[in-house]
Amino acid sequence: MTTLNRLVLWNIDHTLVDVGRITREAYAEAFQRTVGRPLVRLPPTPGRTESELIFETLAFNDVVTTDDHLPAFMSALAGSFAARRADLRAHGRVLAGAREALAALARLPDTAQSVLTGSIQPNAALKVTELGLADRLDLEVGGYENGVYSKAALLELARTRAGDKHGVRYPESATVFIADSPRDVQAAHIARSAIIAVATGSATEAELRGAGADVVLATLADTDAVVRAVLELTGR
Repeated sequence: MTTLNRLVLWNIDHTLVDVGRITREAYAEAFQRTVGRPLVRLPPTPGRTESELIFETLAFNDVVTTDDHLPAFMSALAGSFAARRADLRAHGRVLAGAREALAALARLPDTAQSVLTGSIQPNAALKVTELGLADRLDLEVGGYENGVYSKAALLELARTRAGDKHGVRYPESATVFIADSPRDVQAAHIARSAIIAVATGSATEAELRGAGADVVLATLADTDAVVRAVLELTGR
């Protein structure tokens, strides 16, 4: 059995890729299918899980929620994304340096890479697969929105899944989360994992430093800086 003892978890949206146009269209369609009327307003998305976004979307659009709304909306959202595979390829964008950073980290010994995302699993997999990033990521052990856990809890869950799969333990000191929002920084702190924050979303470098990120990068374009940060934060 190969021993992998460093775990790098990637946020997807605005860290690795920008699929904002497709997300807005999919939410509008899912809202229409779930509620029966057009979507008027979509809440801010950075750092939120799908369930948070869905409940806020319903509230922002004056929908009185019931127990049936969340599963129905998630199912509709999965269908809406699946119908937009071609749009993801045509209009989605891999952010600068993301592909190179994934490849460089994949070359490090004893290192596993997966995702920690607020997206539901089928949509997360579509985003990275259709944009050609999935071959560097072990999607089987990722942390995904499932309507129950916070991102901090999902980080713990991803560590456990990766450890179970590879037959090793990933301590907090061997785990690094790479993401783009202050809410992600907070999740990493709660889970006691190091975080590299990248100012490729709506937050500035100053805001990410103020949130307490261990390392702040403007983008992922400097591959050496990304690798150096991961190595330093895992004490290697």
